[in-house]
Amino acid sequence: MAKTIVEQVMAAHLVSGELAPGAEVALKIDHTLTQDATGTLAYLEFEAMGVARVRPEVAVSYVDHNLPQTDFRNADDHRFLRTVAARYGLYFSPPGNGISHQVHLERFSAPGKTLLGSDSHTPTAGGAGMLAFGAGGLDVALALAGQPFYLVMPEVLGVRLTGRFRPWVSAKDVILELLRRLTVKGGRGKILEFFGPALRHLSVPERAAITNMGAELGATTSIFPADAQTLRFLKSQGREQDFRPLKAQGRPRYAAVEEVDLEALTPLTAQPSSPDRVAPVKDLEGTPVEQVLIGSCANSSLRDLMIAARALQGRRVHPRVSLEINPGSRQVLENLIRAGGLAPLLEAGARVMPPGCWGCIGMGQAPPTNAASVRTFPRNFPGRSGTKDDRVYLASPETAVAAAIFGELRDPRELGDYPRVTGPRRLVVSGETIIPPPPPGEAGEVVRGPNIVPFPQLAPLPETWRGEVWLKVGDNVTTDDILPAGSQILPLRSNLPAISQYAFTRLDPEFPQRVKGRGEGAVIGGENYGQGSSREHAALAPRYLGVRVKLVKSFARIHLANLINFGILPLTFENPGDYDVMTQGHTLELPGVRQRLLDGAERLPLRVFAERPWVPDVRLIRSKGKTPYEKEIWVRVDLSARQRRLLAVGGALNLAREG
Repeated sequence: MAKTIVEQVMAAHLVSGELAPGAEVALKIDHTLTQDATGTLAYLEFEAMGVARVRPEVAVSYVDHNLPQTDFRNADDHRFLRTVAARYGLYFSPPGNGISHQVHLERFSAPGKTLLGSDSHTPTAGGAGMLAFGAGGLDVALALAGQPFYLVMPEVLGVRLTGRFRPWVSAKDVILELLRRLTVKGGRGKILEFFGPALRHLSVPERAAITNMGAELGATTSIFPADAQTLRFLKSQGREQDFRPLKAQGRPRYAAVEEVDLEALTPLTAQPSSPDRVAPVKDLEGTPVEQVLIGSCANSSLRDLMIAARALQGRRVHPRVSLEINPGSRQVLENLIRAGGLAPLLEAGARVMPPGCWGCIGMGQAPPTNAASVRTFPRNFPGRSGTKDDRVYLASPETAVAAAIFGELRDPRELGDYPRVTGPRRLVVSGETIIPPPPPGEAGEVVRGPNIVPFPQLAPLPETWRGEVWLKVGDNVTTDDILPAGSQILPLRSNLPAISQYAFTRLDPEFPQRVKGRGEGAVIGGENYGQGSSREHAALAPRYLGVRVKLVKSFARIHLANLINFGILPLTFENPGDYDVMTQGHTLELPGVRQRLLDGAERLPLRVFAERPWVPDVRLIRSKGKTPYEKEIWVRVDLSARQRRLLAVGGALNLAREG
């Protein structure tokens, strides 16, 4: 029987549900990962469940985002994560060991296994044949407690790769081409499964660069087969015993197929400030550049950094440019040194940082005002770099190093002969920096600093809900817009009262103070609301401030799941035109919403009250209440029975406490 790779792995892990697109399924999770920007809250949630020890085969706590220890807060959280890992049976990867996705690929990836991570770029492991999902921290906490991961079964989009890269074109250009075609919304409700004759030429690190940025398409995840390239990678890591072949069976039927001819690709870049504003580098030549960053979870492998090192051999970085290198892991850095790649980088004028995420999430490396920054990172949302009104371009290591040399965007093919980089048959592998979990019964106490605040109690949904529209926003609002990252805010990630004071401040600087003490309210949004990071703080902080309803045209997948987990009612317009007549200050009422929700209603009546009439609007009626004008619209609530119960009780943690 013909089956996709996705269908095979899901069938082997299916706990409940049917593998039909649109149906809710529950999957057993083999591996989990957290990173420190999301992990502290995830472990507070796990502790609240009262489970003695984590249940997955492999659970790893990584410290890779909030590395600067400028005061006690990050240092305290790093200690908290280390002692939590020892207490509950997780591996612990300390600061400087590397980016979670790169390290997990190296030390733990296993074809055919499932992975759930509290980071939206967890699908990176799909490059090694894992079915890897990004999710909110509470979903990961539930998986740590042995519960399955629930999701709506996506369609499987086949991506057939043919041909072979020409010089100075690489894997980054594949995913940029897909973003150019499909946009940041094109992967919603889909899993990307790659196949085709070009795979014999694509190494696992190159595949991982593609699956990493599938998240920018809005895809649920992305996956490659496990083949000779996968076995070669695992052998280089000394882990060939983890290999199992994995490929599609027969001639599977994909929902659709995109074909990408690698030989036809040219160097591409995503222009400010969205990953899908893709154009050929040739069309943007001459754009002055003042900063170049090479690294991040998308492009920080040994192959990527050696390309940069060989291209810089005998050259200097342009005097105008600050070039910084962020290795993906300690292993990458050690092998870069042994392969002779570090010296050319330093001699050319680059700065080499300890392995970590750094500038991708605004933890340092902010660009100058009104200056272009070329980065091999996966995202360039406005202000994410740490500089307001930034101009961030996303590109391959080849294009980035050309910008560093020329001081402007230039086609990297102008650099001449393409560097020949061949990976070693076996890397220098050192796993001692990852601290394994102690045997049960040998763990000590969890150490908490003063910035770690217990998880709050969340009230259940009332029978009838009434509240004011506190904010109206447009399309493609990101989680960075809802709850920003950066060096000033992320150290507050385990202190909900403090971090909530930054909710929506990029869109409305006065929002937290404006809604303080006003009960519960609603946010109105457009298409693809909540795209980007998996950070659940973007749901929990608004919930803490009183946001109970979000009414939009469409949601991004992970943010939608996070809203449900924390008891925020996610509604969509039945008639998208009703978005246009909604205004901040309107009062909304959902009569009998709790019971309607539990009864399975897919449409809900929403009463809208206003001080002034909608013009023109023939459906306007006179209200008998305090507000003089009223209208009724219909909204949709497309949720499973399980999700409806979560919302009724006030969130997933309340349900878990009920048992």
